[in-house]
Amino acid sequence: MLTSLDSHDDDDETTTTTTTTTTTTTQEHHHHHHHHHFLLPSPTHSRDLLIASADLIHRRQFPAALHALSVLSSSLSPLGDSSDRLTHQFTLALSAAAGAASSTISTHCAATYLSFNQVTPFLRFAHLTANQAILDAVGAHRHIHIVDFDILHGVQWPPFLQAIADRSDHLNPTFIRLTGTGTDIDVLRRTGDRLRSFAVSLGLTFHFQPLLLTPSSTPLPPPSLQLHPGEVLAINCTFFLHKLLNNNNSSSSSNNNESQSHVTLFLQSLKRMNPVVLTMAEIEANHNSPIFMQRFMEAMDYYSAVFESLEATLPPKSQERVVVEQEWFGKEISGIICGEQRHERFDRWEMTMKEAGFSIVPLSAFALSQAKLLLRLHYPSEGYQLHSIKDSIFLGWQNRSLFSVSSWH
Repeated sequence: MLTSLDSHDDDDETTTTTTTTTTTTTQEHHHHHHHHHFLLPSPTHSRDLLIASADLIHRRQFPAALHALSVLSSSLSPLGDSSDRLTHQFTLALSAAAGAASSTISTHCAATYLSFNQVTPFLRFAHLTANQAILDAVGAHRHIHIVDFDILHGVQWPPFLQAIADRSDHLNPTFIRLTGTGTDIDVLRRTGDRLRSFAVSLGLTFHFQPLLLTPSSTPLPPPSLQLHPGEVLAINCTFFLHKLLNNNNSSSSSNNNESQSHVTLFLQSLKRMNPVVLTMAEIEANHNSPIFMQRFMEAMDYYSAVFESLEATLPPKSQERVVVEQEWFGKEISGIICGEQRHERFDRWEMTMKEAGFSIVPLSAFALSQAKLLLRLHYPSEGYQLHSIKDSIFLGWQNRSLFSVSSWH
C-alpha cells in the first residue's frame, strides 16, 4: 500500500513569485483590404470572437485575426472567472500563432511544476495509480529496475520507495535501480541526489542512473538500459509518450501517421526488454489533428473543463492558481495551437500499444479506491469524477474525462 498520499518535494523552492505578464497585441494592419470593426465584447461574446479569430487564422487572414485578438485582449482579465481566464490564455496562444512567433515548447521551472502538483490532483493521481500498478506487478521481487521516461523532479518516487521499505525486511533487503531520463543533466543529478538520500533514510539499497535524452533524438533504449541478471524491469511513461508524436516538428497531415509509427517503433523496442509492466498516463484529448480548427475546438473543450476545475477548487486571487493557469496550462495551450504539442485519446493509445505487442493489465480495485481517497482527502470537490473503463482509470471533471492511467505487459 502506498502510505504517503502527499508528494511534496521539500528540497525544491516551493514558493514562487510570478510576474503576471498581460500581453496585448498592438499590431494594427491598415493595409488589409477588409477593415474589421469589433464592438468591445461582453463575456458572452468573447468566446464567439475567439472562435472567429481562430477561423481567420485557419484561413490565413493573419492581420484581421491580430486585430480581432487585440480587441479581445484589451477587454479580458487574467484574474476574472474561469471563462475569462481561459479566453485570455487562448488569446495569447492565437496571437503567437497569428504573429508566427516561434513558441518553442519550453520546460517548466521546478516551482511551476510543484505548484501544478500541489493545486491539481492530476499529477498525483497519475503517480499514485502508476505506482500501485508497478507495486502489484513486481510482487515480492528483491531486485527491481525502474526506467522512468522524463523523470523531471522525481516527485513520483518517494511514496513508492516508502511502500517498498514498508514491506521489506532486513534479512532480505530490496535493491532498487532507477534509471531517470530527461533533457537537463543538472536537473537529473539533483533529482537523483534527493531520491538517493530519501532511499537511504528508509534503509533501502538504491542506485540512480541519469540518462540524457536530447529532445530531437529518437529515445530508443540505449545499451546502458540492459537488465542485470535477476532484476525485474518496470517502465514508467507518465505524460511522456505524447512527446514522441511531434518528434518530426511538423503539423502537416502526411506526418501524422509517420509520428504514430515512430511511437510504435519506440514501444516495440521497450517490449523487447520484456518489462513486467509498462505504466502510461496521458491527457485524454485529441490535439493531433492536422486541421487547425479541429485542434483549436478540441483544446477549447478540454481546457474549459480544466479551468472550471481550478475555479471550483481555488480562490480567484490564488497566486498558485495564476501560476498554474499561465505557466503550465497556458504553455500547453500555446503548444497545441502552434502545432508543437500533440495528444491522443486513450482509444488511439490502446491501438498503438497493441500494435507494439502489449496487452493491457487491469488496474486493481485497490488502485481505484486509493485514487478516490486521494481526491477525498486533498481535493474534496464534487466535480472530480473517477471511472474505471477498459481496465484503466480515468480522472475527469463533471462529465469530461481529462486524464487516463493504464498498465501494460
